[in-house]
Amino acid sequence: MIVRQFVVGFIANNNYLLIDEESKEAALIDCTDYISELGSVLKEYDAKLKYILLTHGHFDHIIGVPKTKREFGAKVYMHKDDKDLVDESDAFMLSVGMQPFEHPEIDKYIEEGEEIYLGKTKIDVIHLPGHTQGGVGYLVDGMMFSGDTVFLESIGRTDLPGGNYEQLVKTIKDKVFTLDGDTILYVGHGTNTTVEHEKKYNEFV
Repeated sequence: MIVRQFVVGFIANNNYLLIDEESKEAALIDCTDYISELGSVLKEYDAKLKYILLTHGHFDHIIGVPKTKREFGAKVYMHKDDKDLVDESDAFMLSVGMQPFEHPEIDKYIEEGEEIYLGKTKIDVIHLPGHTQGGVGYLVDGMMFSGDTVFLESIGRTDLPGGNYEQLVKTIKDKVFTLDGDTILYVGHGTNTTVEHEKKYNEFV
C-alpha cells in the first residue's frame, strides 16, 4: 500500500492518499480543500481515485470534497452519525465568523464493522465517537487513519459540535489502545505516532 500525505488548509490538516499497488485503486482520507497536486500524483502511479473516506464531519476535513468528487468521480463515505453535524454546519460557521461551505454529497453512510476494498486490500471501518459522534478510523495493513481522535501525546478537542470528553477517552482506551502496539496512527493534524507510544506517553488517557 502506497501512502502519500498532503498537509492542506489554514489549520494544517493531514490528508492521506492510499493507493493499492496491484489494482491501482486509490482512496483519499479526508479532503480539507482541493489538493492541486492530487491529479499528478494519481497519474504518477497510474491510479484511479475510487473513494473519498471521511474520518468525521467537521468543516476542516470536508471542504474540498465537492470539487474533488466532481473532478475524479470518487464515491464519498462518512459515518451516519455525522450527517446532522454536516447538515447543520451553516449556523456554526456563521457563529465563528466564517462563511458556510458547499456541503458534500455523501454516497454511502457507513457504520462500525464495514469493509471497504481497494482491489483485494481490505480497509476496516472502526467507529471512534467522542471528537464527533460519527468519527471513524480506517484500519489497513497495520495503519490506522484516525482523524482527530488521538494525536501525538494528545487527544482531539471535545468543545465543538458532537464532542464528548468522557466518550472520547473511552473510545481511545477501548478501540485504539487495543490495537497492536506497532500500529501506526495517521492523525488528522500534526505528527503521526503509534499505539505503543500513546499508551506510554499520552497523559490525557
